[in-house]
Amino acid sequence: MSGPNTQYDPVEVTPLQPAEIDAARDAALAAIAAAGDLEELKQVRLAHAGDRSPLALANREIGALPPQARKEAGQRVGQARGAVNQALAARQTVLEAEHEERMLVEETVDVTLPVDREPVGARHPLTTGAELIADIFVAMGWEIAEGPVMEAEWLNFDALNLGPDHPARTMQDTFWVAPADSGVVLRTQTSPVQARSMLTRTPPIYVACPGRVFRTDEYDATHSPVFHQVEGLAIDEGLTMAHLKGTLDHLVSSLFGEGISTRFRPSYFPFTEPSAEMDMICFVCGGSALNAEGTDACRTCRGEGWIELGGCGVVNPRVLIACGVDPERYTGFAFGFGIDRMLMFRSGIDDLRAFWEGDVRFTTAFGSEL
Repeated sequence: MSGPNTQYDPVEVTPLQPAEIDAARDAALAAIAAAGDLEELKQVRLAHAGDRSPLALANREIGALPPQARKEAGQRVGQARGAVNQALAARQTVLEAEHEERMLVEETVDVTLPVDREPVGARHPLTTGAELIADIFVAMGWEIAEGPVMEAEWLNFDALNLGPDHPARTMQDTFWVAPADSGVVLRTQTSPVQARSMLTRTPPIYVACPGRVFRTDEYDATHSPVFHQVEGLAIDEGLTMAHLKGTLDHLVSSLFGEGISTRFRPSYFPFTEPSAEMDMICFVCGGSALNAEGTDACRTCRGEGWIELGGCGVVNPRVLIACGVDPERYTGFAFGFGIDRMLMFRSGIDDLRAFWEGDVRFTTAFGSEL
């Protein structure tokens, strides 16, 4: 018996039956429509349009058909695959647009927000300290006066009753601007600002003078050739040491807290008479370290119970005369404290050099606020 005539007898191939191709196409279209994101659509593409997909396998079986049946089967499979590819492309466009919109919402950068890529710094504690002290005096009705750091010798010494033979004029304490006989120095205190205030203002005068000063000191934990002072000058009718005491008591209580006792110790300064050194009771131990054994009883006052702040006194009449103020009518008081020293006490800083080393950790800890 002869075999089948493959040129004319049809060969049954199940994957190429119309119902099978339609089912594969419909399944692919349903999966494409159900894909919720690009990753899911990628898996659908592999399953329904990849090399191992039902339609791809059906396309390979076309060669098993008789020649006259291949055209119809090829058209049927091609139309199904074309419909799947078109659906994939359309769904790809939709999902890409949704993905981009979602990215714009979720990954939006607000360019108006502050930039935090660089660490935020802090104002230097000497700056904030000087401003705090200035605010205290402004609140009392005083003015803030400033002057140049390069000062005339007359204003720095002579006007303040420091004679030509005074030890402070020597190179041991003073930076002289070359040449040595120029008569110009880097101011050794902010007192020249007081002299300038008396020369340019008419009493009553109430000025506070914060600023940098320069002396030829060694650079160590407690000394620096550059440091900061705040000096005050009050010139009016009838001012006494009592007014000075009240003013300084208010300054101390504003800086270190209410209830801080102060005392005057007799001293000598050429520009004041009488003169005193002002001490305040230790704000940490309250003076109790005086009765303790050893000098380590209190780290702040080192067992002394009192902390020295600076010098003060009634303005010497010679200074008033030199600056054009009538000493028969007006009296005044003056004082000078180290800002660096007060901040060291207030913040527990042991080494003066910490102010100048530029360590951002120090500035952040003590410079943000007081």
